[in-house]
Amino acid sequence: MSAALAAGVAAGIVLGVALAWWLVSRARARARIAAPEDAAAAAEAGLTGFETAGALLAADGRAALVVASDGRVALVRPRGRPREVGWTAVRAAADGVVVEARGLGLVALNGVDALDLRRLAGTARAGV
Repeated sequence: MSAALAAGVAAGIVLGVALAWWLVSRARARARIAAPEDAAAAAEAGLTGFETAGALLAADGRAALVVASDGRVALVRPRGRPREVGWTAVRAAADGVVVEARGLGLVALNGVDALDLRRLAGTARAGV
């Protein structure tokens, strides 16, 4: 095998891996939650005994908060399983709401404001 052929094969492999990585990362970037109902269904399917009282969807569809009738809160993302978080992990930020989730770090819900959170918390209290 000549050196030029070996270099060509190596370059082809590197380009193939780079292309595959780029395609996977673009597919993840486009993943969205279409509606609050979809987030609610994911939370009910992924968390035991979770009955949805209300849901908030980020403006970009990249995350959602779902509250159960018993007051539990779930963070739902387009990929992966829903995670239960405490109310203390949810806080207001300049562009929306930020949730601190173990294993995910800070997750932003853009376009969601403090009034939306109060309404959502009220649905949980009304459901109890």
